Amino acid sequence: MEMPEFIEARRPRWQQLESLLDKAEGSGLRSLQLEEARTLGKLYRAVSSDLLWVRARSGSADVSEYLNDLVGRAYAVTYPGQRPRFSDVWGFVARGFPALLRQEWRVFAASALLFLAGVGFGYLGMLVDPDAAPYLVPAEHLSLDPVQRAADEASGEGMSVEQQAAFSSFLFTHNIEVAFLAFALGITVGVGTALMLFINGLMLGALAQVYTVKGMAGWFWAWILPHGIPEITAICIAGAAGFVIARGQVAPRGLPRGMALRQEAVRAVKLLFGTLALFVLAGFIEGTISQIHPPKLSVAFKVSFALTVGVGVYAYLGSDWLRGAGNKDLTPHGQR
Repeated sequence: MEMPEFIEARRPRWQQLESLLDKAEGSGLRSLQLEEARTLGKLYRAVSSDLLWVRARSGSADVSEYLNDLVGRAYAVTYPGQRPRFSDVWGFVARGFPALLRQEWRVFAASALLFLAGVGFGYLGMLVDPDAAPYLVPAEHLSLDPVQRAADEASGEGMSVEQQAAFSSFLFTHNIEVAFLAFALGITVGVGTALMLFINGLMLGALAQVYTVKGMAGWFWAWILPHGIPEITAICIAGAAGFVIARGQVAPRGLPRGMALRQEAVRAVKLLFGTLALFVLAGFIEGTISQIHPPKLSVAFKVSFALTVGVGVYAYLGSDWLRGAGNKDLTPHGQR
């Protein structure tokens, strides 16, 4: 039997098992009627055989991954084990997430380029037309003079400790909201995700130009980069997760669109989960180093610190390349 014929013949029972798993996972195994529970057990064994058949013939990686997901879910429902342990979470953070990001580097690169395009557009927009500030510069910075702000910070007349804490908390929650929205907007075939990335980059670029024209470029980047490198990276990864969802909609690769979307959603959620450590790091830095301005901490020190953080962040994210073992756990998307 050829692979397309096999898929067409077996698809009904795959879909039936998927439907039963949705019900069991949503309402519990006890919500299944006796006959449904028996059917689930039979389908679990049958789909396991289908998976072995596909693997034995080096079949489509997409089909193999989909069936592997179904079998894994069925096993988890049929033989419920212990709750995820810390070692499982740590294993994903330490190895699984960098390996997944390695496979999805193309959508991450697209996400980062859109953000950087927004930065460039915002900077040039303010350079060409400073009167566009109300449309490009974040509202909370419209009335702030960069030189006066730096002078206030230097003299100790800037924001109080309480105000800095409140401001840091606002930025932290705001940027997490941006990341989750960029992820969720993937359901708009990626259009909403692209706009979200571009607009946030645009505001950063416009604000950078406001400080640069006042001769405060060094002060600005010393403020932004220490927390901005992990934070912007996390936002771009969340955007990549949104594009993965969009990929399931526009490029199902021979699978039913629902199957493809479910398969890609699993990968997307894992990508989004992996950004949490980066946001925690960014939040810690944002509440400390980023808010300590010259002369207490010099521009050179803060920029050097930011570069050190950046090297650490990207060494972690690229650790799977360094290990050269990314293909052991997951199939590179580009080879599907």
